[in-house]
Amino acid sequence: MTKDIVNKHEPHVKVIEKGMDKKEASKKNDTNKQNQEKTRDHNHDVDNNKKELTRLIVAAVIFGFAVITDFSFWIEFSLFFISYLISGGKVLLRAAKNILRGQVFDENFLMSIATIGAFAIGEFPEGVAVMLFYETGEFMQGLAVNRSRKSIAELMDIRPDYANLKIGDKIKKVSPEEVEIGDYIIVKPGEKFPLDGEVSEGESMVNTSALTGESVPREVEVGSEVLGGFINKNGLLTIKVSKKYGESTVSKILDLVQNASSKKAPTENFITKFARYYTPVVVFAAIALAFVPPLVIEGAAFSEWIYRALIFLVISCPCASVISIPLGFFGGIGGASRNGILVKGGNYLEALNNVETVVMDKTGTLTKGVFKVTKVISSNGFSKEELIEYAAYTESYSNHPIAISILKAYENEVDKSQIEDYNEISGHGTKAIVKGKEVLAGNVKLMEKENIQYNQFDEEGTIVHLAIDGKYVGYIVISDEIKEDARKAIKGLKEVGVKQIVMLTGDNRRVAKKVAETLGIDKVFSELLPQHKVEKVEMLEKEKSKKGKLIFVGDGINDAPVLARSDIGVAMGGLGSDAAIEAADVVIMTDEPSKLVSAIKIANRTKRIVMQNIIFALAVKGGFLTLGALGYATMWEAVFADVGVALIAVLNAMRVMKVKNI
Repeated sequence: MTKDIVNKHEPHVKVIEKGMDKKEASKKNDTNKQNQEKTRDHNHDVDNNKKELTRLIVAAVIFGFAVITDFSFWIEFSLFFISYLISGGKVLLRAAKNILRGQVFDENFLMSIATIGAFAIGEFPEGVAVMLFYETGEFMQGLAVNRSRKSIAELMDIRPDYANLKIGDKIKKVSPEEVEIGDYIIVKPGEKFPLDGEVSEGESMVNTSALTGESVPREVEVGSEVLGGFINKNGLLTIKVSKKYGESTVSKILDLVQNASSKKAPTENFITKFARYYTPVVVFAAIALAFVPPLVIEGAAFSEWIYRALIFLVISCPCASVISIPLGFFGGIGGASRNGILVKGGNYLEALNNVETVVMDKTGTLTKGVFKVTKVISSNGFSKEELIEYAAYTESYSNHPIAISILKAYENEVDKSQIEDYNEISGHGTKAIVKGKEVLAGNVKLMEKENIQYNQFDEEGTIVHLAIDGKYVGYIVISDEIKEDARKAIKGLKEVGVKQIVMLTGDNRRVAKKVAETLGIDKVFSELLPQHKVEKVEMLEKEKSKKGKLIFVGDGINDAPVLARSDIGVAMGGLGSDAAIEAADVVIMTDEPSKLVSAIKIANRTKRIVMQNIIFALAVKGGFLTLGALGYATMWEAVFADVGVALIAVLNAMRVMKVKNI
């Protein structure tokens, strides 16, 4: 009540609620401030665009009036000068401020010198036209850039506004930051999932496209894992929260996308440095062009060569490259996120162009990581059904994936009152009294430890041997299924020019070899511990070329060290561990290995478009600079060489966002 009253009259005042510490209050206030700033920024952009357009129209009308009418010199000068100040006042002001800061050589300085020079030699219409067209071009570039940023912002507009917290029989609408792990929230049809969790009641279809890029809705039911950012389509769901908002998928994704543009690609850094040295060079070249020829060429007029120098200055502005190249990489990152691939920086996007070696973990990356009973062999008078039943009872207290797969294969309820003296033997298996009989379920080590006579079998998968009352009764084969997408991924990687594909796994040699042969993998290393994986990656690093990059793709917590060690670490984000996602440079949200091929194709396309812009800008500017110096180009051509080239480059860069067919 107090909070509502205060907010009504003094919205800027922070109110710390009773029971909420200062840290929580500050965090909540920051979130509210971000939402307010987002709305304010949008309104500000719309108002600012209207003002800019009005300013340019007024300047253009005055300029047109001065051109088509015949006035005395001073009236004509006054009209052109007013139009010039309206259209170019901001440029002049920015140039003056930058000079005072010591930042002399930029496009504002170049445009100011060129247009003031045009006025000085009596070329009033051209001086105004250059500034007017330059500002119009800047306005249109701004619209193009904002459109690109807005499309990415809309794409990633997955920040939840509230959560329906279930408290007893009541539902309270709260900020997602207030919800704790273990709390229950209600998600109604049409609402966003505010936090990660597990469905405890209800079933529904959910739209996962904001996170995964997949347009096909996914069905969820009791026990299904859901992530913040999904959208509930039809059913009413009750979710048990598994992560706080700050640790949730939606929060991490927003953070990744917002910070991605801060990590510049080498090409971006090169252009920034290039512009820093290029601008003073062209300024001094223009000064030389203005004063040297009249001094050494007989009959050459200062006014003519000063005019050529001014044209030279206008053409030389490097804004096409400076604007379009960062926009290209930003668009590439946005396009990748639209496809369910999160790239943490332009440097990683550019590095994907030089991939020579791809190293992949097996379980959870190439295989589903879901173990399944594929074969049951019984002996000594026991049936297959009895073997599965005794195995399920013996493994019923274990959380190991193998135990879970056996319980799933049993498909019946386990009466735990029938189990006595349960004992899990680390690295061997389990031992228990089931229905009055001593049952052993485990690997060959357990059989040897308990002196059970068993036969060696050559099977593709993990073998669980069973013995009842000291007698061997058979074995169960448990296998991990290969992902349907894995074969397509390996084939695609070879098609995009990857020279070597390697698989690392802790699994046994036979299983690893079979998976590698099935998928067409070049090299495989099996029975590895996490530290051994790092050693293998370091060994493979030495084999690649100087410019070549090595990618490691993994999903488990034990993959984090290898992800951090490789040139580009790629984590399978949908089912991957938090540690792997944190350590990775690229996160694939759909758990499809073929998305790695899409990421490389997007990187190739981004680089191709960026290089098109660089070559186009330098070629056009080089040609017009030569024409300007020789006296064949006027200010009008100079305007195209500067503003026109920049605008074309920006529009070309925006093509990077279109990645539907990749």
